[in-house]
Amino acid sequence: MKTEPPANLAQAAIGETLHVLGVTAPTFAPEWTAWLEEIGFLPGESVHVMARGQPGADPLVVRIGQSTFALRRAEAECVSVSRTGAVHA
Repeated sequence: MKTEPPANLAQAAIGETLHVLGVTAPTFAPEWTAWLEEIGFLPGESVHVMARGQPGADPLVVRIGQSTFALRRAEAECVSVSRTGAVHA
């Protein structure tokens, strides 16, 4: 049985390794795009979901490159991901 891939990082399962497709910030925080890209969330990069906070699964602990970050759910929702290395323009 094949499961649907998560659309964004907030939907990813613990232990899942994905590839970043891009970053789209919400209108209330446009600076998030630059910030997330500066810390490594660039198209094609691998990202691994390590843990989730309790209760409510917020924040997410993710590893990208050699760095580990805690992202709030709202920030993780900005990061589009795929299970393949495909990068969409």
